[in-house]
Amino acid sequence: MERKCSNLPYLLLMQTSKAVQERMRLELAKNNISITEFSVLEVLYHKGRQTINEIGNRVLITSGSMTYVIDKLENRGLLKRIACPNDRRAIHVTLTNDGNNLLEKIMPEHQELVDFIFDSLEDGEKEIIVTILQKIKEKVEN
Repeated sequence: MERKCSNLPYLLLMQTSKAVQERMRLELAKNNISITEFSVLEVLYHKGRQTINEIGNRVLITSGSMTYVIDKLENRGLLKRIACPNDRRAIHVTLTNDGNNLLEKIMPEHQELVDFIFDSLEDGEKEIIVTILQKIKEKVEN
């Protein structure tokens, strides 16, 4: 007996997320960078200097993982830590020139991929999907 799938929206959301992440992973690998590393660099590229905690909140990874990723990127010379003069407990992170140059190269490619992924949707469909995903996110977060 075949059962009807009662969680198709969930299943499709997870499959789509996995497919998009895999495509992103393959594209970023061309630049020897992981999705998590790109996420950290992207925050710094768009927002400028941030604390480790601020970056972690934006990219949704644990503080332990955050330290590991920042260590790797710092060792590669893509970002640097700066002590906060007003709060000795806080450490700011910022892109180096090499990090900024890498993002200047990657961001247009990344935007092209995002545009490609969503170009089959009409503007109204994009608005609908954003509304639906926001509803789901709010429900889960509350």
